[in-house]
Amino acid sequence: MGGRILVGSCSWADKTLIDSGWYPPAAAKSPEERLRHYTEHFPIVEVDSAYYAIPAVRNAELWVERTPDEFTFDVKAYALFTGHGAAVQAFPKDVKEALPGELQQKRNVYMKDLPPEVGDEMWRRFNEALLPLDSAGKLGTVLFQYPPWFGPRGDNREAILEAKERLGQYRMAVEFRHAAWMAEPRDQELTLRFLTDNSIPYVCVDEPQGFKSSVPPVTAVTHPSVALLRMHGRNSDTWASRSKTAAERFDYLYSEDELREWVPRIQGLAEDAAEVHVLMNNCHSDYSVRNARQIGEMLGVIEHEPQRAPKPEDASEAGQERLL
Repeated sequence: MGGRILVGSCSWADKTLIDSGWYPPAAAKSPEERLRHYTEHFPIVEVDSAYYAIPAVRNAELWVERTPDEFTFDVKAYALFTGHGAAVQAFPKDVKEALPGELQQKRNVYMKDLPPEVGDEMWRRFNEALLPLDSAGKLGTVLFQYPPWFGPRGDNREAILEAKERLGQYRMAVEFRHAAWMAEPRDQELTLRFLTDNSIPYVCVDEPQGFKSSVPPVTAVTHPSVALLRMHGRNSDTWASRSKTAAERFDYLYSEDELREWVPRIQGLAEDAAEVHVLMNNCHSDYSVRNARQIGEMLGVIEHEPQRAPKPEDASEAGQERLL
């Protein structure tokens, strides 16, 4: 028998999703109701917001309380830990106040800019925030999405291993955004062997090709417990643009044929991994949840849901909600 396949979205609170009308008017009114509604449709979600700011422990506790026992959260690693710049404004208040004066005035800082004790404290708080999810058996993986300038060098491999050690009891997964990690068969062999030897799940991707950041859609299992697939859409016009918002960058609705070509590949991952997490990151309007349902139905892991035309009063209420 194959492994369990979980299908969901990389966000449940994206503004364009809320504005799309996917949430019924009553559910769109509060974070609690939105999450509860989401869990009625999908068994997994990615916490993308953790990339921008370390979640409060209380938020994680509420996520546990508001979701079914078998629900799974994959959490995106905080920007500082993957070599990205992090907004000083989003630092915990006491940590920000403890920064040297010149760092407090910066918009973004990198881990290398921080005093070692501050970096240690940020790691401690991030790990502390994950504990409620882990204790409840609801933490899947912690996704480390490395930047386009993070290429396959020895020091970068060491950075991955350091992050894995810092993460302690939690399960790390790695996504690359530099093509050289997986560009050629020899590159793929070296990268996948490195991850396998260090018990780190590889994150497979579907994304626009032809850019320095483009990783080919290779499917591979490097840890028997879990395999991941993140589907970013195929909008080549916005993929490398810095001027676009995230919703504009991932403005892509997969066709049924494009999704169907992934079905046997996902099933192949499930032959070698106990779980497969399929997460739609085309988070523009309701595209991610619409495509998640489609591919979940194709895989036979989400029951078919007949399309229902909205009642006139539903459409009216949804319009009123968007105006508030």
